[in-house]
Amino acid sequence: MNSNLSSYLSPIPLIAILRGIQNNECVAIARTIYDAGFRCIEIPLNSPDAIASIRLLVEQLPKDCLIGAGTVMTPDQVADVHQVGGRLIVMPHADTAVIRAAKSLDMLCTPGVATLTESFAALHAGADALKLFPSESVPPSVLKAWRTVLPAQTICLPVGGVKPDGLQVYVDAGAQGFGLGSNLYKAGWSVAQVRASADAYVLAWRALAMA
Repeated sequence: MNSNLSSYLSPIPLIAILRGIQNNECVAIARTIYDAGFRCIEIPLNSPDAIASIRLLVEQLPKDCLIGAGTVMTPDQVADVHQVGGRLIVMPHADTAVIRAAKSLDMLCTPGVATLTESFAALHAGADALKLFPSESVPPSVLKAWRTVLPAQTICLPVGGVKPDGLQVYVDAGAQGFGLGSNLYKAGWSVAQVRASADAYVLAWRALAMA
């Protein structure tokens, strides 16, 4: 596994969040997201049989795809994800014990933050990126202010509620990518629906990158 999160984000800096996905559909859904250009996919642990789904994706998706878990709350859950081959830990909070558990296993970790205090504590514990969650709590004007004091190399990823036409304002404020949940995938969506959604985000990002 590459130990640099940026390498997985460099093709398309978008992380797919497949909350509520079922084992019998996870590979097909994840493959279409991968084919659209995504290289980071997480399955929140409050999805049905999430650990089994993560194992399936690790086994069946190309090795240049970073697979992991979201809504990780404890060090024990970090170990569970690692055991089935997941290498990405995404959290809704900034519990430094969870961050350190992930880093001790050479995993990539993106904790959720809503304040600068949480952000600096997470970075000090070894966070590879900051998940600005929910994105409404860190609007572009706030992120722009954060960037004046955060280390220049800090990867900031707004998560939640950002639609394709909302990428620009966050990028202008200093975001390097995004985590995409229900606007990308909703439980029960078909492969075709997910592909259309994924394509819309990829097209929006590429248009932004070329501007």
